[in-house]
Amino acid sequence: MDETTMPRRLAGRTAAVTGGGRGIGAVLAHRLAAEGADVAVLDLIDEAPETARRIGEETGATTCAVRCDVTDEAGVDAAFGEVEETLGRPVDVLVTAAGIAHNVDAHEASAADFRRVVDVNLTGTFLCAARVARRLIETDRPGSIVTIASMSGHIVNIPQPQAAYNSSKAGVIMLTKSLALEWIGHGIRVNAVSPGYIATPMTRAVSESDPEMYAEWVRRTPLGRVGTPEDLAPLVAFLASDEAGFLVGSDVLADGGYLLG
Repeated sequence: MDETTMPRRLAGRTAAVTGGGRGIGAVLAHRLAAEGADVAVLDLIDEAPETARRIGEETGATTCAVRCDVTDEAGVDAAFGEVEETLGRPVDVLVTAAGIAHNVDAHEASAADFRRVVDVNLTGTFLCAARVARRLIETDRPGSIVTIASMSGHIVNIPQPQAAYNSSKAGVIMLTKSLALEWIGHGIRVNAVSPGYIATPMTRAVSESDPEMYAEWVRRTPLGRVGTPEDLAPLVAFLASDEAGFLVGSDVLADGGYLLG
């Protein structure tokens, strides 16, 4: 589907995507903009302003880039305040795509290693979601939050050792359900997407450095390939839109059938 025929399900919305500077987050931000939302790209990486500029140029949406460390509560508050000032409205669509992985045997990992993964993936999701919900409740506005969890929140996928990542993503799934129940009375829907293996710079690096591991990922995926960020984008846009109005606290697996094996 080209952008001239894209549905405009998010027209009039203000969306923010954490981790939106590149990879999955950038593709999701582009899709939200193509469906009519004004979009803020929140990230720490230097590419974020160029990503926001390109998205605006290609979709015609109003965009901005804001530096945001999702683990810093004060920084999160300031970043979302800057988004509202720049785009002119409170954020009413949030996608929490910021995340990291650190593959190390658990008996060799430090507490700092473990905490860093949990802080970004789980605590960061909480801080951003809570900041957006607080402002929506203050202004009596509905909204939609889509968290990016992982099939790793459901299984211990192998062969890589990633106890911290698996634990953090399981936490994102339960956090999503908890927040969904707390906030639905305010008109704020919270849902999760749990991707399988997705082609990103990180997975491409694995395919080059450890082709046997990459081949095992593909072998275990019944669809016969890893996914792409573009596979996820329509689903995230749907969950963000009113068309998903009866989905509350859902966790949608997008894993090419991996968990069926």
